[in-house]
Amino acid sequence: MFSPRGKPGRPEEIQLTFDQFEALKLADLEGRDQADGAVVLGVSRATFGRILEAAHRNIADALVNGKIIKIFGGSVQLQSNSEKIFPRGKV
Repeated sequence: MFSPRGKPGRPEEIQLTFDQFEALKLADLEGRDQADGAVVLGVSRATFGRILEAAHRNIADALVNGKIIKIFGGSVQLQSNSEKIFPRGKV
């Protein structure tokens, strides 16, 4: 969870799925293109683009409107090489 400072009261929340969080990391932090990110997440390039677009919209809403960002989802398994596996249908 990421919460803005300096905002009185309890700010509203936006929810960021693990898929959205991972897509942000792959595209914006690691600089991977959508085709490469799609392979890592195990989805089509178009699906990766939709996940990334939703993540950008959620993050922008939280930053502009001072909302809490809550990261959530289903089962997450960490492999020994630290790559995350997100079972389809459980996020």
